[in-house]
Amino acid sequence: MAQATIPKISNDSGDSEIFVSVREFECTGASAPHDHPHIYLDMGSEDEIICPYCSTRYRFKA
Repeated sequence: MAQATIPKISNDSGDSEIFVSVREFECTGASAPHDHPHIYLDMGSEDEIICPYCSTRYRFKA
């Protein structure tokens, strides 16, 4: 059984809010070497989530 690849999203420009087209992903903060621990985020049925490391607000937009 093949496993789905979880997208990794980085915020190199330091935006306070980013629109994403997926509800499950890994936040990396910025690109290496300025990244934070890669954390799995799952919005579930919600339309937004905030990364506890970098405080980026991710908003779902289909």
